[in-house]
Amino acid sequence: MQRTLVLLKPDCLERKVAGDVITRFEKKGYDILASKMIQLDEELLNEHYSHVAHLPFFPEIASFMSSRPVLALVLEGEDVIQGIRDLLGPTDSTAAPSGTIRGDLGTDRMRNVVHASDSPESALAEINRFFDADQICG
Repeated sequence: MQRTLVLLKPDCLERKVAGDVITRFEKKGYDILASKMIQLDEELLNEHYSHVAHLPFFPEIASFMSSRPVLALVLEGEDVIQGIRDLLGPTDSTAAPSGTIRGDLGTDRMRNVVHASDSPESALAEINRFFDADQICG
């Protein structure tokens, strides 16, 4: 069993499609072990996006991701990391096929509804960044 971190982004909550997204995760058999609403501050954004914080488009990402709270989830299931990424489709929503979360609900490369960990290493780091161990069930 694997665990992964998922962030339902500001556009997901603004457009009121969080229930649809979570339903898709649950229909695939993934368990929600933790969830919380969180307002991303500058420190957390700089840590989470450290791999792009030096790039010219980072201020736009930071502005978008701090524009309203996000819903952070820890999901668990068999091959959950790749399974969630398959459900999401490509990062650029305009290139994501119909039937994927981003293809059905996203609007562009940034407003793509959901962030999800991309490897076991990033999942562990991201879960630990957003949740204390005692906040995760199971």
